Amino acid sequence: MKIALGTDHAGYELKEQIKQYLIEKGHEVKDFGTYSAEPCDYPDFVYPAALSVALGECERAIVLGGSGNGEAIVANKVRGIRCVICRTERGARVSRGHNDANALSLGARVVSTEEALKIIEVWLTAPFDGGRHARRIQKIAALDKCSLDPLPAESSVSTEAATGASAWPA
Repeated sequence: MKIALGTDHAGYELKEQIKQYLIEKGHEVKDFGTYSAEPCDYPDFVYPAALSVALGECERAIVLGGSGNGEAIVANKVRGIRCVICRTERGARVSRGHNDANALSLGARVVSTEEALKIIEVWLTAPFDGGRHARRIQKIAALDKCSLDPLPAESSVSTEAATGASAWPA
């Protein structure tokens, strides 16, 4: 699998360990930086990593920072990206199974290297469950197309629950 990496200075050391791990596992890695522990701004490195997934250049992205929070926000600004913050293996499994997450955000100040590598292994190998989750992913994709529009009217969403007819765009 071709995996994009992007981080700021806080995640630099962990990124380097993850990169080595991924290469040892046979993955191709595209490193968008940063390339040192010198202070920098995470959007400069996270956005290009996420964009590479949206453009089909990479299959997944792993983005890092101190907490992983800002990095997830930036990655999710890219149309088509479903970036999740994971702190546990179970969270990683659910993010793939239920949300078909194509980007993972980790906080280098929140998870240890050992925990991060376990989370990554689960996240890379867990399949998307499809089924009822596929419908939800389609709704998320529809929001990418109209992200400045209001959500469908509350009454239409309630109608869907009663009738099975969706108010969301196809």
